[in-house]
Amino acid sequence: MAASRRRRSRRITIAAAVAAVALTAGLATGCDAVSKALDCVQTAEAVADSVTDLQQAVENASNDPTQIDEALAAIDQNLDEIGDKTDNADVNKAVDHLNAAVSNVRTAVKNGDETPDLSPVTDAAGELTKVCTP
Repeated sequence: MAASRRRRSRRITIAAAVAAVALTAGLATGCDAVSKALDCVQTAEAVADSVTDLQQAVENASNDPTQIDEALAAIDQNLDEIGDKTDNADVNKAVDHLNAAVSNVRTAVKNGDETPDLSPVTDAAGELTKVCTP
């Protein structure tokens, strides 16, 4: 009888250990996902701020045309950060759309357009914010 109690006690101990390992692994994975989501949200907010800066730079282009390039560079940098921090297909798709929109604005500015259409940039930034929101 004492032997069967020891076996049962060992089984309970082993089961508890396995459950603890599984729970810890699940929590670590969950925290990692939450951390990545927060990184995405923070960077998406930075992108939104950069898009606002770009809009202001276009409005003030006659005073300082270099502001447009600086705003576009800031968006590029933020997009690189998001790309490095996520493997989410929806986020990557939104980043690709925003990269394309920024590239189109950059091309328009190089071709002499003083008031490029920023609506694709703002739409893509909105899409990015939407997919990054937990």
